[in-house]
Amino acid sequence: MKTISKAMLSSLLVLGLLPAANASAEPPSTSLTASAAVTAVGADALPQKIYELELSRWGIYNNNTHPAETTDGLNKALKWASEQGYTVFKVPAGTYLIRKEDGKTFDDPKARINMVSNMTFLMDDKAVLQKETNGYPSYTLFKIGPGVKNVTLKGGTYRGDKDTHNYSIKGTHEGGYGIITSGAEKVTIDGIKAVNFTGDGLSVGSMGSLIDEYYAGEFKSGSVDAKGKLIPDSSKTRLEKISLTHPYFQIQRTFQLMHQQNLAQEAVNYIAYFYKSDGTFLSSLDTKAVNRPMGWGVNDIPAGAAYMNVVFPIAKVDPKVYLEFWMQGVSRNVVVRNSEFAYNRRQGITVGGAQNVKIENNRIHDMKGTAPQSGIDLEAGYLLNDGVHIKGNDFYNNQAYDVVLYDGRNAIVEGNHLGSRSIGLATTEHFKYATIVNNHFDGSNIVTYNNAAFLNNRMNDGMASFLGKDLVLDGMQFTDTLVNLTSTVPFGIQVTNIAVTNTKKKNTPLTININPLKLTNVTIKGQAAFDSLSGNAADGSVFDRLSITDFTRTQLPRGTYNDCIFDAALGQVGAAVNNTGSYEFNRCTFTAAKNPLEINSYHGMPDSVSVKGSTINVTGDNSMALSLQAGRKILIENNRVNAGNYPYETLAAVQVNGYWDRTKPNKIGQLTIKGNTIQTKGKAVGISTIYAGTGAPAFTLENNTLIGSIGKFKGNDRITGTVLK
Repeated sequence: MKTISKAMLSSLLVLGLLPAANASAEPPSTSLTASAAVTAVGADALPQKIYELELSRWGIYNNNTHPAETTDGLNKALKWASEQGYTVFKVPAGTYLIRKEDGKTFDDPKARINMVSNMTFLMDDKAVLQKETNGYPSYTLFKIGPGVKNVTLKGGTYRGDKDTHNYSIKGTHEGGYGIITSGAEKVTIDGIKAVNFTGDGLSVGSMGSLIDEYYAGEFKSGSVDAKGKLIPDSSKTRLEKISLTHPYFQIQRTFQLMHQQNLAQEAVNYIAYFYKSDGTFLSSLDTKAVNRPMGWGVNDIPAGAAYMNVVFPIAKVDPKVYLEFWMQGVSRNVVVRNSEFAYNRRQGITVGGAQNVKIENNRIHDMKGTAPQSGIDLEAGYLLNDGVHIKGNDFYNNQAYDVVLYDGRNAIVEGNHLGSRSIGLATTEHFKYATIVNNHFDGSNIVTYNNAAFLNNRMNDGMASFLGKDLVLDGMQFTDTLVNLTSTVPFGIQVTNIAVTNTKKKNTPLTININPLKLTNVTIKGQAAFDSLSGNAADGSVFDRLSITDFTRTQLPRGTYNDCIFDAALGQVGAAVNNTGSYEFNRCTFTAAKNPLEINSYHGMPDSVSVKGSTINVTGDNSMALSLQAGRKILIENNRVNAGNYPYETLAAVQVNGYWDRTKPNKIGQLTIKGNTIQTKGKAVGISTIYAGTGAPAFTLENNTLIGSIGKFKGNDRITGTVLK
């Protein structure tokens, strides 16, 4: 094990984990006015002891001058108030200039406000903490550091130097933060403004430190039994007596094994066994069972544990193996509400290693300048974002994104207005188990991958791309929106109770691509510029109770359609089957002024098409009801066809090919038309096969009933049971 270096001792002093000489702040002179202490009692709150900040007492200026004196004074006053037992630190109106970094110290504590535990930092609504103009790529205005607990920030404005910043130094200058929580717990941010930062308005994040490193010689053969006893096991490898007493574990009792090199992949899921200092076994943790493999997420250390043994499911390790043991502390139990985050260059809020975060009823807007330019971004890398609830926020004018779920798990995005003309929500393959419910995507887009459920959201004037697997769409309402469903596995997206409305005649189809899907209770209404429903998914999709009405045209994707409705707009043509693959229509209704259903080979020869138990209605005159132009195998069985007037003998209600193509090669292989009832207005042709084309095989026509019409069949057709009425 390693000893504590001078550098580490220094960092511990900064964190307040070890006592420093003369550590307490110098008490104010007795000649100064006594602090204004009052007690306030809320209706359901414990009594609060309030310190009203006295500017002259601490050498603080509220006229946007004297940054060094003001910053030092605020920090000294905060620390003193905490030591005196105050629970509210009240800052009067004015602009408080917080000094810039010295250019030498990384994460300079003298160039920011350092929050203390058990305190409400209450700013007057006209109070501003202003970062001094600087040219540094990174800075912090206000920090709630490691181990700080029970904190509330309320009121006032936290403002960066974005508009006056010197960007001439090389770099993106994306690290200028307003408020940072770093491994803090029980933090509430309420009714504040965080604006004009070169980076983020707020970062809810983590802290960590490398505790130890392990090489091949420290891995031993063997395992641990259920009672914590070391046992021989040639199929397992273990590390013994990993100490859990480092001072950093006083901040937060969490750890992570990470940065492994030359370690077998199966070793990422290990079991940790915890013990008291006297060797008493406490408990074990199976990282596979809790889905926290090596290098991702933090693990809790049970109370009283002084060391642990770790068992890996591998027989031996590579001679060049390397592994790091870190203390990793995430921010926990954070609430951000009723606030405004605006005009920052990078983003409004970053959640970069946190558990149980609620972000609600905020205005988050006008993020622009450097990537990712988003309202809220959940991105923690090796750490874990777990249990983030984003609710009731208003997003607008963000350059690239409103919400990004980059990594983590168990997020809820609920009841938000996502109004930026950009991507309203993006999720990646790294994020697990997101629930997106009751949001309004107003002119913004969706790009999402795996493991997400979209429930009862509204979306208009955008584009929604659902890509991947383990996705659920239920109760979604899309208006003038292009919806792309692309599953990476068969039936990887569940689609139910979806309403699509087209009002602007734009290119806004519902599309299904790559792999087959099942869609249930989907309604599509109104005229898109081109197809209302389209796609090129592989065979096998199922459409139950699909309704497409008032449409201009739709070229249907391959699949099985059960109890579906296709009702074209006034004067428009109907649905078309014109691609390779298999199509089945069972108990469906097709209605259009012209060609309610057409089967052709515009995009490819259909392999198999069946229309059974369906109704086909022609609302206009001089139009076919069912146009059969191409297909290797076509079955038309037990359908009802209701057609209009036919002044031309070259047209039929059910027509195979057409008059003008009669001399071209036939494109239909096997055709069966049986058990159908076909009714026309006036004298007409009910079924015609005479224009099938050259080389047409014998077609089968059985037991069809023609009402008010006749049949015209080519010589080699097999015709039985035709009834004329």
